Amino acid sequence: MDFRFAERKDCALILSFIKELAKYEHLENEVVATEKLLEEWIFDNKKAEVIFVLEEDKEVGFALFFYNFSTFLGRAGIHLEDLFVLPEYRKKGYGKAILKKLAQITVERGCGRLEWCCLDWNTPSIEFYQSLGAKPLSDWTIFRVTGDTLITLAK
Repeated sequence: MDFRFAERKDCALILSFIKELAKYEHLENEVVATEKLLEEWIFDNKKAEVIFVLEEDKEVGFALFFYNFSTFLGRAGIHLEDLFVLPEYRKKGYGKAILKKLAQITVERGCGRLEWCCLDWNTPSIEFYQSLGAKPLSDWTIFRVTGDTLITLAK
């Protein structure tokens, strides 16, 4: 299995994977990302990275990730925002390969942990993650402020 990091020219491909993931998660109406925004935030501002897993030079899956920071560990970690494998390439080991690659990147960069979120209803993914040794953090709740609420809070 081969991997490659995304390049600036891949913004349309990244967006297509994001839209496919949103469709799978029944969240298509929440995607407001554009190629221009992805180019700005991933490549100009360097706020995230993307890797693709390849089958015969075709991108069949992707992962978008970025650094977070653990004050308790005193060092950065990697947060996996999105992982998606095209439906016709599932059950071939690509998802596991992506997570293994991200674990390698995490260790190589000296980071203290690799973490991600998963929708509560996504039982197949939860079972898959647990089969790899990942542990759900049942005593934490994610909070989010967006849109008008974020603007109001910022005032």
